[in-house]
Amino acid sequence: MSQVVQISTTHDSAALHVSGRARYADDIELPANAVHVAFGMSEIAHGHIRHMDLSAVASAPGVVRVFTDADIPGVNNYGPILHDDPIFATDLIQFYGQPIFAVAATSFDAARRAVKLAKIEYETLPALLDIASALAVDSQVIPTETLRQGEPETALANAPQRLSGQVAIGGQDHFYLEGQIAIAIPQENGGVLIHSSTQHPSEVQHLVAHALHVQSHDVVVQCRRMGGAFGGKESQPALFASVAAIVATALGVPAKVRVDRDADMIMTGKRHDFIAEYDVGFDTQGRIQGLTLMLASRCGYSADLSGPVNDRAMFHADNCYFLEHVQIISHRCKTNTVSNTAFRGFGGPQGMVAIEAVLDDIARHLQLDPLDVRRANFYGIEDRNVTPYKMLVENNLVHKIVDELVDSSDYATRRIAINEFNKNSPIIKKGLALTPVKFGISFTATQYNQAGALVHVYTDGSVLLNHGGTEMGQGLFTKVAQVVAHEFGIALDQVRVSATDTSKVPNTSPTAASSGSDLNGKAAQAAARTIKERLVSFATEAYQVAAADVVFADGQVYMPGHQLTFAALVFQAYMARVSLSSTGYYSTPKIHYDRKTFSGRPFFYFSWGAAVTEVAIDTLTGENRILRVDILHDVGTSLNPALDIGQIEGGFLQGVGWLTSEELYWSDKGELKTHAPSTYKIPAASDWPEDTRINLLSDTPNAEDTIFHSKAVGEPPLMLAISAFHALRDAVANSAGAQAAMHLSAPATPEAILRALGAGEVV
Repeated sequence: MSQVVQISTTHDSAALHVSGRARYADDIELPANAVHVAFGMSEIAHGHIRHMDLSAVASAPGVVRVFTDADIPGVNNYGPILHDDPIFATDLIQFYGQPIFAVAATSFDAARRAVKLAKIEYETLPALLDIASALAVDSQVIPTETLRQGEPETALANAPQRLSGQVAIGGQDHFYLEGQIAIAIPQENGGVLIHSSTQHPSEVQHLVAHALHVQSHDVVVQCRRMGGAFGGKESQPALFASVAAIVATALGVPAKVRVDRDADMIMTGKRHDFIAEYDVGFDTQGRIQGLTLMLASRCGYSADLSGPVNDRAMFHADNCYFLEHVQIISHRCKTNTVSNTAFRGFGGPQGMVAIEAVLDDIARHLQLDPLDVRRANFYGIEDRNVTPYKMLVENNLVHKIVDELVDSSDYATRRIAINEFNKNSPIIKKGLALTPVKFGISFTATQYNQAGALVHVYTDGSVLLNHGGTEMGQGLFTKVAQVVAHEFGIALDQVRVSATDTSKVPNTSPTAASSGSDLNGKAAQAAARTIKERLVSFATEAYQVAAADVVFADGQVYMPGHQLTFAALVFQAYMARVSLSSTGYYSTPKIHYDRKTFSGRPFFYFSWGAAVTEVAIDTLTGENRILRVDILHDVGTSLNPALDIGQIEGGFLQGVGWLTSEELYWSDKGELKTHAPSTYKIPAASDWPEDTRINLLSDTPNAEDTIFHSKAVGEPPLMLAISAFHALRDAVANSAGAQAAMHLSAPATPEAILRALGAGEVV
């Protein structure tokens, strides 16, 4: 039997991507009467609108109509959890760039030119722009939370050694190649069809319905593909879809909202930046006895997804380490900046950076190799294996992965060689670090751990698949198609995946939390198996064979004394009036979680990994380069190794960008100044290490009953980049001492490296 799953196959849209024939929302043809929409945005960070004159805007060339909050038929909100995200500001301005009105015009250029003619008078109020300022006045977008296990105060007091410190962790813009876009097309009887570049079609559907004051069945949301998302298209697209729908239904013509890069970066939320402060007690081997950790994040002006993001930061502040006595306090700071949102890892990376900094600082303090300190604190296999949120760590792979990676990367020999190099190199200094990853897989919002799918088999044996997941380049459609092809024993090219569509699969969960293949793969498998069972039942009666003797493989159906093509059996079943269409459904088992006590099993399983990164820094300029990276990552039994390795490569480099070059800067007026490629530096192809060795952990199927015992791969690889940050810390320590390394915060830009070098003593 030819393999369809667990093999490397090409992304289903690969040829379309490279040839420019892949259709995105911006490629959808619109009729000549379609209007294009641009936003009028605030030019202060905090204050009140005292007077607004839009007459010049309305009379500008090409303008069809101007829309404000008064033109919203329903609820003026696109907030996903709390109703604190107005579509258009009414009186109160809460961040620089907040949408106040929109212009519908005959062209996007005309709309953009018109918004600049607005005359708005403000009463400016003091603005809180950073975490420290918000903490000083206890400005919280949602209340502070505390996670506690054991007796950390007693453990700290009794620990042989004690250390305190802090690390600043910067934010990150999603910088998807395709910006935010939505097209709304009026339908009959007040309905509207929306093409949205979104990870969460159902949420867009519901929020648009609320804005229009209609029911959900009046709104259909479709998404064939996105040109990247990374969490930035989970909650944010509802704003753009709502405005498109408001304009389209008011004017009775299609409306398109496509913001340019500058407006996109100014208007949309980022990865939360954090300040982490710790007090840790430990023994002479660096094993943690007690820890108190304060995590404070900049949430922005509204809640958005800051609650679950910060919860996950708390849940991942242990990473791979047993913390018997620990207290984690999480402050969710309200600031007059854009509301931060989901980003690949969803708070987990920030929690991991915090604990890795603690362990690195302990190692510097004790003058030990940080790897030895990390190993001393790993979760145990049979003991020391309960997380601070009281989940048992089962199937622990960190020891196996780290041991294998230490050997394959030649860590010990390279550590010696780097020390020798640094002795003889006064300006260029090298650093080396190994950091592990343990990432929980499931939505902490338990209700999202469900999925649906719809499978049609046509009489020629071809299959049409629709499911609730969205394709953003990660290969989800390919993987789920592989699952369905495998179930029917047919070739992959016999399965076609159609655009995600709320009218086909309702109440979909966001494609997020790395759960796309887990959830949708199982749902599609269930639908395919229902149809297959019907075909088997028909075959047993028609050919007088036992069900166990009906085998689907290689496009054929084999039975004792009979062999026919899959298409032939399907046609015969159709003629016998057998249903060839089915829905499928899946909900993740075992998970349970009490948010009031921060305890339970919020995750179905953990994905594991580790990376060794070697870097070099120029101590005169702070410039740096990754020389080599070795990665060993756990994906269970891979559904598609090529796609999984691609996700590891992309995740690692995106994480490197977050921790080394992607610096967000706001002026003292609250204006984001890094809002274009000219001012915001993402990694380029030249930043990819010349020596890269990426491997999937072999012979380790997922112990849980996931789809073909695979594991999620979307988010965990990003955190492998923490090794690059700590390699830079190591290089700084090798140049200016341990104290200098402890002063390096993220992102470790050349300027940050120079500041850290200046805080130490040249060695």
